[in-house]
Amino acid sequence: MATDRDFTAPVSSIGWRWLGRAAGGLVYLFLILPVLVIFLSAFSPGAYPQFPPESVSLRWFQAFFDNRAWLKALQVSAWLLLVVTPLTTLLGTTAAYALARLQFRGRDVLQAFVLSPLIIPQVVLGIALLYVLTGMGLSGSLTGLAIGHILVALPYAVRTVSVSLASMDRRLETASMNLGATPAYTFRHVTLPLIKPGIVAGAVFAAVTSFGEVSVSLFLTAPGTVTMPVRIFTYIDQTFDPVVNAVSAIFIVLAVLALVLIERTIGLTKAM
Repeated sequence: MATDRDFTAPVSSIGWRWLGRAAGGLVYLFLILPVLVIFLSAFSPGAYPQFPPESVSLRWFQAFFDNRAWLKALQVSAWLLLVVTPLTTLLGTTAAYALARLQFRGRDVLQAFVLSPLIIPQVVLGIALLYVLTGMGLSGSLTGLAIGHILVALPYAVRTVSVSLASMDRRLETASMNLGATPAYTFRHVTLPLIKPGIVAGAVFAAVTSFGEVSVSLFLTAPGTVTMPVRIFTYIDQTFDPVVNAVSAIFIVLAVLALVLIERTIGLTKAM
């Protein structure tokens, strides 16, 4: 004979399951709502952002492409992206491999030093870089900006590659060298393919960190080397028209396309 206890357990389980789904849905809504507001407000026809917009207008997208200051900031950020991403990925992969495979005195201290930009306040890091780069004559230059962005993004590349190195089976490298392969050949044909997801993830983090960097860039930019985030930061301090929303909408679309590309090539779960 069935008892009340037999029916209570399934009902309770279903209730908790629906409660978990509702909580997850609220979290996703909380995350996507600001993006949705910014994206839709970019199509506002008036002089101020509206959500939801009364009608659809591309006025502020046109204003962005007609403004030389915005295009110059985009050019600077794109140049930094193309320079910082490969250099940071190369340096991060090399540093992670050395820290994971080599045993030497001061290894832990060096690792802490490489990862220190993650815990040092970015304002302090920006001031320190300003003094150092001014002494080197690089303050306000694209080279100085690239150095600052590489320093900020490097810990992310090191960490992601280090995770891939820690999870791979080192016996595969040993087997390759036991069969007569050189260390260089083993690295290129065994180690590198196995840690490729970590390298790609490090490159993604480096690109995102560089393109969105504000704090350090504020100290290192000059009138001719203003990055897109700094331009947005200073622009919204002076005006409140929807051109910033249009810029954000463009970058949202680019970010989605980048995620789709990563998913089609190596898969998001492997990259992240």
